[in-house]
Amino acid sequence: MTSTGGTPSDVTSRLASLTRKPDRAADRELLDALLDETKVGTLSTVVDGLPWSVPMLFARDGDSILLHGSTGAGALRHVAAGAPVTFTVFALDGLVVADTLFDHSANYRSAVVRGVLEVADNARVALEVLSDKLIPGRVAEVRPTTRKELAATVALRLPIVDGQWIAKARTGGPG
Repeated sequence: MTSTGGTPSDVTSRLASLTRKPDRAADRELLDALLDETKVGTLSTVVDGLPWSVPMLFARDGDSILLHGSTGAGALRHVAAGAPVTFTVFALDGLVVADTLFDHSANYRSAVVRGVLEVADNARVALEVLSDKLIPGRVAEVRPTTRKELAATVALRLPIVDGQWIAKARTGGPG
C-alpha cells in the first residue's frame, strides 16, 4: 500500500489518466510538439522528505528529455542517482474572459512526464543536442567544450515512456 491508498501500480494508473475533464487529454503528437516548443520546464522530486522543484532549460531528443546542470548541485546528484522525478511544462495560449469570474479560464497545453533520470552516455553530445535545440546552429559558433567543463557538468536524460506521461490542452471560449 502507498500513502495515497493503493498499490504502486494503482497509483501509476491513476497518475496516467485525467479524472477531471478527460476530454482534454492529449496524444503523443501534442506532447512532442509542446516539448519541442517550450524551452523551460520544472524538474521536481523529493529530497530528504521535502519537495524540491527547479525550473530548467531542456530539449526533447526523440524519446527523451535532455537536462543538464552542475555536478556540485546536491539535488541533481540525488536525481542522477535514481530518485523518481516529474518534469512539467506549460504553455499559456490565451486567457478566456467570460461574463462571470467563475467562468473565466485559459487556453493552454501542459504535460507531466514521470520517471527516473539517466546519466547521458556522452555528455558532450547531449550538451550539443540541447544547445542546438535551444539556439539552432550555436554549437558551430562556439569553441569546443573543455574536459574541465564536461567534468563539472552532469547531462541527464528522462525517457518518455508510455504510461508515464500525461498531456492535456484546453481550447475554445467560456464553458
